[in-house]
Amino acid sequence: MRIDIVCVKPEILSSPFYHSVIKKAINKGYIDIIIHDLKEYGLGKYKKIDDYPYGGGSGMVIRIEPVDQCFSKLLSKRNYDEIIFMTPDGDLFSQKYAKYLIKKKNIIILCGRYKGIDQRIRDHLISKEISIGKYILSGGELASAILVDTLVRLLPGVIKNKESILTDSFQKESNFISPPIYTRPVIYKGWKVPNILLSGHHKKIKHWLEEMEQLQKIK
Repeated sequence: MRIDIVCVKPEILSSPFYHSVIKKAINKGYIDIIIHDLKEYGLGKYKKIDDYPYGGGSGMVIRIEPVDQCFSKLLSKRNYDEIIFMTPDGDLFSQKYAKYLIKKKNIIILCGRYKGIDQRIRDHLISKEISIGKYILSGGELASAILVDTLVRLLPGVIKNKESILTDSFQKESNFISPPIYTRPVIYKGWKVPNILLSGHHKKIKHWLEEMEQLQKIK
């Protein structure tokens, strides 16, 4: 799988992409993550990528030309299954959509910044708009890191314990979250692990876990 990320602040992604699970996936060749600095496609001597919005108002808007030139260069070398724009008003990202994306071969992710991007980018160059939540970040870089982290965990071979992945919250098609989980010690400050989990009776434990899932069903 290959993911190209187009952004204004590539340095923000240097930490999340070079540690932990994502670093492991890259080093083992399970995924290629290429970060593109949009300023490299900027206009004129000063590599300008933004301008004032038509009609007035505060803030700056990312221009269409640098984005189009970057996309065109990428598209000239390979086909892309999705071109995603990270934006608060997009479709809410979910585990279900992550399972859809993980089957794709090549993906482009565009990270917004400033006041936003020229609407023509959204109208003509983007295939999917994704949100990680209805709140405003300084830019889409951190949102893209969340999306990538979710995908990487689903790649075969990245996480050895398949059972752990399959029982993750939201991994099932049903709208459940995981039941409560406990580990040692059995008692801490008088707070005790439920007796059923210590019983060794697998059938009863399974039934209890299913009941807890039902109780924590997302509304």
